[in-house]
Amino acid sequence: MSDKFLTPENGWNIMRQISVNVCISIGMTLVILTRGIDLSVGSILALSGAVAAGLLKYGIDVPSLNLFIGFTVFGAILGGLFVGGGLGVFNGWMITKFKVPPFVATLAMLTIARGATMLWTGGFPITGLGAHFAFIGTGWFLGIPMPVWITAILVVIAVIVTNKTKFGRYIYAIGGNESAARLSGLPINKIKIWVYTIAGILAAVGGIILTSRLDSAQPNAGFSYELDSIAAVVIGGTSLSGGRGSILGTVQGALIIGVLNSGLVLLNVSPFWQQIIKGFVILLAVILDRINHPNEE
Repeated sequence: MSDKFLTPENGWNIMRQISVNVCISIGMTLVILTRGIDLSVGSILALSGAVAAGLLKYGIDVPSLNLFIGFTVFGAILGGLFVGGGLGVFNGWMITKFKVPPFVATLAMLTIARGATMLWTGGFPITGLGAHFAFIGTGWFLGIPMPVWITAILVVIAVIVTNKTKFGRYIYAIGGNESAARLSGLPINKIKIWVYTIAGILAAVGGIILTSRLDSAQPNAGFSYELDSIAAVVIGGTSLSGGRGSILGTVQGALIIGVLNSGLVLLNVSPFWQQIIKGFVILLAVILDRINHPNEE
């Protein structure tokens, strides 16, 4: 219905747009495979991107010590990744050490990280981050956008980890039957902490890509991104009961959402109707999953 849909330009636009969601959704897949959930990834994305932008533009100034630390692009990125990983560790620690349900622990982190983002930015965007940082989100390499390269590399690594390593098999074992996994001697708590840490780091990667693409760290960035991420994972066939699913399935789910969004925008469908349509697509995916696997709890 639109002559602009099946064009290379629109194809690359879709790939760029879903790159952030794919980064987040890889981590979300690992979490859901362990029968958990992470509602904080959107807020972690916002805070990590804001920290990277703030370190790059302003550095760290400690007047009482007469100390100023400037940051290169690489150093600022590491700072953002460190924040994302640290918040992920905190999520995992609360869930394993204090037995806080994942829904509650990550819901609390959603609020904490969002508030910390507002404090860090003062409620204002951080802009003017320079051409070198902008290359991460807007540059091209060998005819392919940089966000697509970054996402593709992360997908390959995640597929190898989940399919070819002990760590990946342990994740599936915990989600399939945690009690049996514990009796088999698996370090359940350690694996869960690592899973939530990885989810936090990947949310930070998404935040850096988004901040670079916009050349701006927005205080309200990542709002409802956790819902899009869960949608991609569910549509991609990963069971909310844990123990079943794949990274490539999640990528397919993100592509479905991206293509759907693109088509609805090109057809000038109201954003309000777009939300309704996406909601029904998610519901349909869950219903089909239950029909195909009726015995899962």
